[in-house]
Amino acid sequence: MKQDRNFDNLIDRFDRKVYATDKGQWRLKLLKEDLHALQQSPPLDIWDAGCGFAQISQWFAENGHRLLLCDISKKMLTRAQANFEQAGLHAECHHRSAQSLAADIGEFDLILFHAVLEWLADPLYSLKTIANNVKPGGYLSLLFYNRNAMVYSNTLKGGWRLPHLLNDSYIGKGHRLTPPNPQYPHIIQDSLSELGFSIRQHTGIRVFHDYLPPDALAQTDKSQLFQLEHRYCRKPTYRDMGRYVHILAQRD
Repeated sequence: MKQDRNFDNLIDRFDRKVYATDKGQWRLKLLKEDLHALQQSPPLDIWDAGCGFAQISQWFAENGHRLLLCDISKKMLTRAQANFEQAGLHAECHHRSAQSLAADIGEFDLILFHAVLEWLADPLYSLKTIANNVKPGGYLSLLFYNRNAMVYSNTLKGGWRLPHLLNDSYIGKGHRLTPPNPQYPHIIQDSLSELGFSIRQHTGIRVFHDYLPPDALAQTDKSQLFQLEHRYCRKPTYRDMGRYVHILAQRD
């Protein structure tokens, strides 16, 4: 039976490979741009569903918003709690999966569901479960690993990968940091529409960076590269080729 991924045994690798890198910081920058107006609003009730280290939640808490955090990983949740305490901030924390917690909590003005969907055994059912906790008029901030990018990047590498791509078997097994259930943006958009949401922001994260081979990346000016990222990350076509896609959707 498929199970949701628990990062307890990969927390240090996750820290090094994701947030202690330029590409990880770029992800946080674009998320903050998309969420800036909400972060500057009067205090909201916010649920970080699968919080990880909760950097975005902490950014909201710094402006007086009320946070509830949960994660299936005890080590991730402990790190998030420590980060909040060190900053003199408070959040209600639950060591539970978002899907199991959803039925026991109320509705929220904003739900953060970041880099979780692709690690779940049943992503679309889980999306519906979480989205039901958004208040009418409230927002869902959804960040997910993009299957378009996985297909394209591996096709460019060629060789033995092509037959696996053709039969849809070239997907991460979930043992390391390549997720087992990347999602197509058009399917996520259709699902959100069916759930009664309208898209307010749509951003591709790393629409060029992750396609550059190591030798090309080594001789590239990172500041110029990220200027290009910023120019194209919200344009149709490019945004749906990002390694991750962020959608901010409002419940009608």
